[in-house]
Amino acid sequence: MIELQYTSNFMRELKKMNPDLIEEVIEKIEQFKDRANHKILKVHKLKGKLYGRYSFSVNYKMRIIFHFKTTNLATLITIGDHDIYK
Repeated sequence: MIELQYTSNFMRELKKMNPDLIEEVIEKIEQFKDRANHKILKVHKLKGKLYGRYSFSVNYKMRIIFHFKTTNLATLITIGDHDIYK
């Protein structure tokens, strides 16, 4: 099971979202904690200026960027649409 930390930026962005979307985000984060779900969530390494970080899908539009501090500890950095990659 993966333990999680959250940046203040992640929490700020999450609080701005529609309550229905927040429920979906929380559900996906819970799924992310189990590595067996990573393929379903489309967890993948990022390139370019985000090298060393990873991303997974909340839905077709929303993504969460994170990085692994250790094998079983991840920090959720930010959440948003595809513009978060810029």
